Amino acid sequence: MVNRKEKPHIETRGLAARLYDCLILLGTLGFYQILIKRVVQDMSINPEDSILDFGAGTGKNDLLMLKYLSDDGSITALEIGKEMRKQFLKKCGRRKNVTLENFRIETPLPYSNRFDKVFISFVIHGFEQVKRKKIIKNAFNALKPGGRFLIFDWNEFDLKKSGPFIRLFMKFIECDEAQDFIQRDFKEILSSLGFKNIEEKLYACGRIRLLSGEK
Repeated sequence: MVNRKEKPHIETRGLAARLYDCLILLGTLGFYQILIKRVVQDMSINPEDSILDFGAGTGKNDLLMLKYLSDDGSITALEIGKEMRKQFLKKCGRRKNVTLENFRIETPLPYSNRFDKVFISFVIHGFEQVKRKKIIKNAFNALKPGGRFLIFDWNEFDLKKSGPFIRLFMKFIECDEAQDFIQRDFKEILSSLGFKNIEEKLYACGRIRLLSGEK
């Protein structure tokens, strides 16, 4: 058994990484594909936005965001997984307004007052809380004044009061850190780290949300 204190990475690797999009599609019975399209629509992307994507994975979400961007808009995607980066380049590598960078999102990043939006999708819950705060601080630093940090992830909820499916999913499929994540008040956390005008959009009976804060 892996000691949680010794886990240095959360990235998907090997066969799971190479089949990631298919596994997500099958594992959610197609629900994620429908949901992420709605989420990207709810991000209120402007044609000229510059977007920073934390943990971009295979680039599937970035392809959806690109539909809302003009040639003057851009995406900078951060992904460290070798297999994920390879798939990302196949999907988005020929797009002139997309850049793929190899940076860990919980370590200091070379961005300051540069982006209109920072987006993170089902990544931040996999980190320990101290690293989550570092990620949020990185997002704050990277944003222009008035820019928004958008977190698409689990909402807060009481797992003990949830149905059997979600309890089994959290126990056997999700990472250990997810159970800690759903107990945290991230509206308050965003506010304490400098964000204002906190907003949320709820999905899946309130279990999932798009939480955002303005710099």
